Amino acid sequence: MKGIPNEEEFLLPSGSSSQSRNGGVGVLVLVSTLIVALAQLQFGFTQGYSSPAQESIIADLHLSLSQFSIFGSLSNIGAMLGALASGQISEYFGRKRVPVYVAEIAPKDLRGSLGSAMQLSVTIGIMLVYLLGIFFRWRILALLGIFPCAILIPGLFFIPESPRWLAKIGRMEDFEASLKALRGLNVDISLEADEIKDFVAMTRTRTTEFSDIKQRRYLFPLLVGIGLLILQQLGGINGIIFYTSNIFKAAGILSSNVATFGVGAIQVVVTVITTYLVDKAGRRLLLIVSSSGMTLSLLFVAVAFYLEDFISEDARVHSLLSLVSLVGIPAFIVSYSLGMGALPWVIMSETLPMNMKGLVGSTATFVNWFTSWVITMTADLLLNWSSGGVFTLYTAMNAFAILFVILWVPETKGRTLEEIQSTFE
Repeated sequence: MKGIPNEEEFLLPSGSSSQSRNGGVGVLVLVSTLIVALAQLQFGFTQGYSSPAQESIIADLHLSLSQFSIFGSLSNIGAMLGALASGQISEYFGRKRVPVYVAEIAPKDLRGSLGSAMQLSVTIGIMLVYLLGIFFRWRILALLGIFPCAILIPGLFFIPESPRWLAKIGRMEDFEASLKALRGLNVDISLEADEIKDFVAMTRTRTTEFSDIKQRRYLFPLLVGIGLLILQQLGGINGIIFYTSNIFKAAGILSSNVATFGVGAIQVVVTVITTYLVDKAGRRLLLIVSSSGMTLSLLFVAVAFYLEDFISEDARVHSLLSLVSLVGIPAFIVSYSLGMGALPWVIMSETLPMNMKGLVGSTATFVNWFTSWVITMTADLLLNWSSGGVFTLYTAMNAFAILFVILWVPETKGRTLEEIQSTFE
């Protein structure tokens, strides 16, 4: 009964509130979350690595800007390949063998908060690599990135397998034992267990194929989920995260690595706040606030870069414009952390039916990382072309995201899978 469950299941349990009625989250839930969070920490470290390492890598390896752009985007290619395989492999071999997603271990009133906690781990990883990048060269920095995985791999042997996956493959004794271990020995799991069994039985009726996607109950949540994941990347987050130090240098800020670390530290604080708010304020509201903040922040940064082209570097106004960038970039990342960072994944996991998660979930993840690859591959080149121009493009994408959320994204806070799915019939 050991293993690492799938993220979408972690974010979307069966809909029972038995855990919340009996109070508190089990110790095993927290321990499992912390272990799986190491994968997110590792991912955040990889995401942020390019920013502090760029200057020394280019100098030591004699790379051109375009060559370094290819280097900076390689992690996205790895993520794309993993996305294509992970969904189907996890369906057949269990979640432990594909440690890509976090566990289905929380009641519905906490799934958004724990989903945001995974984003917090990514943020801490980014901040950590920014901090270490101030002191270490790129080779040592790369070696330090091994440590989260070195702890994660043995840790996976001590966390329980997904109860829902165990029920799906018919291992009912292991299913009940895993659910009991996660919810606590003194918690009555009968209602939640029955709901999982009933829902699994309902989704076993036939094999799901891509031809089923044309049905509204699948098509609408798919379009909403993939739409959010594409807009998450088109807003420019990974291009900015990967090249934050370069952006600050272009804005005339001398201590760019220190400023970059400050951005990471602020992001950690905001993500902690979001973890608390997500199951109280609701998904839609946080997404709208997040996208609006991202739009306004980048609008100010774009205007500042445009004006800098017409003002002498010796003028006092030029220093004020640099200050706008110093405030605007952190404001953008703070706004991203309020909603667009974690919630597109939460929404997708909550709206997709269980029998579509492996097939469609991996496809959606692939699309997300393909878009991320395009952004990271082009960001440095576009910044070299026109800093104001690239931030204008990102601003337009974030403005469209506001409209997308208002028009098409449903509220899923506090609703079970069955309740959410009924709205798509």
